Amino acid sequence: MGRANEAPDVSVAIVHYETPAVLKACLAALRSSTAVELETFVVDNASRNFEDSALMSAPDEVTLIRNSRNAGFAVASNQALRAASGRYLLLLNPDTFVEPDTLTTLVTYMDQKPSVGCVTARLVMENGRLDLACRRAFPTPARAFYRLTLLSRMFPRSRRFGAYNLTYLDETQEAEIDSPCGAFMMVRASLRDSVGLLDERYFMYGEDLDWAYRIKGAGWKIMYVPTARATHVKRASSRANRARTIRAFHEAMRIFYRDHYAESYPRPMTWLIFRVIDVREAIELGAAWFSRAARGAAA
Repeated sequence: MGRANEAPDVSVAIVHYETPAVLKACLAALRSSTAVELETFVVDNASRNFEDSALMSAPDEVTLIRNSRNAGFAVASNQALRAASGRYLLLLNPDTFVEPDTLTTLVTYMDQKPSVGCVTARLVMENGRLDLACRRAFPTPARAFYRLTLLSRMFPRSRRFGAYNLTYLDETQEAEIDSPCGAFMMVRASLRDSVGLLDERYFMYGEDLDWAYRIKGAGWKIMYVPTARATHVKRASSRANRARTIRAFHEAMRIFYRDHYAESYPRPMTWLIFRVIDVREAIELGAAWFSRAARGAAA
């Protein structure tokens, strides 16, 4: 909760779906944050088992918004961001756990650097390795091609082939980036009016890239600050419906390309890019179906 008559330092927007135990751990980590004033919003996207979550035992600490349907990440996040009163707005996945000084480090950093509109922390996975999605370049067709052909994996230290996930950079060094991931993305509250909120055409995935694209387009810097850390348990809520996740991911690719790249490339190139997206989506859906069928047969 904020100090009387003062805006809280950070408004945290958490979108929850069917992971109450993970949400409990996320909120516990937030409560351990030091030297910052927080307000926390949890938007539940019609979870069936939400009543059992730890949130119910702490109504004074968290503002709960319950949706009657799964509205998607962008819509739900915007519900919280519109109500937020903090100086900074933080998108935080329920499967992302901050350390006690994470938010203090980033609030201090942004207070001292007025040209920075958005920051992110060094996100590490459960195995201790860097979550590569936490610091990215924008996904141009060339960078997508390097990933599709695995050149980015074969030559991660190459500035050309490793450009999308910036794997040629030291992960312990501060760097200006194009985009963080929506699992942990802190922006100035003033951008809510000047840049706008998340594009609600994105159901899941892509909305963070699009927001970052618009933030940078407005002249703001986006920084990766590795002295701030958080742990990201990847895809905790997306595992339940793999087919929906696959469709949402590929539709996000289509929307982002139409909005930001289509006019810069000839129509034959655009047609080819969409066909590649279609084929990749079909392959992944087929693989998910066979995997589910195999599990069913083994049960």
